[in-house]
Amino acid sequence: MESKKILVTGAAGFIGYHLCEALIKQGHKVIGLDSINDYYDVNLKYARLSELGIQKEAATVVAEMSESILHGNSMQFIRLNIEDRDALPELFKKFNFDMVCNLAAQAGVRYSIENPEAYIDSNVNGFLNILECCRHHKVKRLVYASSSSVYGNSDNTPFRETANVDQPISLYAATKKSNELMAHTYSHLYNIETIGLRFFTVYGPWGRPDMAMFLFTDAIVKNKPITVFNNGNLSRDFTYIQDITTGVVNTLLKDSKNNSLYKLYNIGNGKPVQLLNFIESLENVLGISAIRKMLPMQAGDVHQTFANTTSLERDYNYKPQITVNQGIHEFVSWYKGFYKNKDK
Repeated sequence: MESKKILVTGAAGFIGYHLCEALIKQGHKVIGLDSINDYYDVNLKYARLSELGIQKEAATVVAEMSESILHGNSMQFIRLNIEDRDALPELFKKFNFDMVCNLAAQAGVRYSIENPEAYIDSNVNGFLNILECCRHHKVKRLVYASSSSVYGNSDNTPFRETANVDQPISLYAATKKSNELMAHTYSHLYNIETIGLRFFTVYGPWGRPDMAMFLFTDAIVKNKPITVFNNGNLSRDFTYIQDITTGVVNTLLKDSKNNSLYKLYNIGNGKPVQLLNFIESLENVLGISAIRKMLPMQAGDVHQTFANTTSLERDYNYKPQITVNQGIHEFVSWYKGFYKNKDK
């Protein structure tokens, strides 16, 4: 396959880091972008960049390109906000990207209740800036992160892309729905191929500290209580990062039989797991019993997620391979290795 020049926003994030690794291994030139905000521990973000060969000293400087000490100019990084209407167009002008994958966003459902402005800044204004840059610099394919949260508390499972998603129950979900609508408009008006991916509970090595996998493991290892919302009566379509990355790479680089310029897909495991069963599996892998603090449902949270991935399977040969039990083993192994000599 011919080498492509690809912008990955959110490159210091969980999915972004793994995507950069995968694209580099396939011989593509990757320009990573991240604001490195402090929503969670920035040291984890710098550690991910370090794995890509981007040194912390260089990554801390705003709006300056740094080159990977491991991959040379096959991996470059710039610290930037996607809502920067001066610097982002300059970056597009300089590199003339073949494809763009927008993973940059203010993450988290519960945090959107505390700090709604951050979500509008990054997820709405920032995404508009990405779309405008793709329009003016003739980027033909934009893959972007949506979320399973757009389905709200729907009881119609498994979730299908054709379902009505007009009832979000968090501002985070509302911003992701807005991204899909904005992408549709730009595909229609400017002939840009946009591919939205509704991610379902991604987990695995280098995962986010605010997600259940990390929170539970960290608490259990430290003999602290884990908080179990809705008394454990929740289910999630836990999807391992390797399966997610493979799916994202395929949508970025492969053409499909679906000739529509506007595409939208669920990307999940398709096998939801009850939260209490997930905790039991984690306890078995760690060899430690959790101290459980049972709490009611949280505002903005949903009871279940369950992806129908038929469309992605048909158009991009998407086939999740990793079972939840395998994925838990991989995460725990990484967690123990990464934090072995660290005083967190």
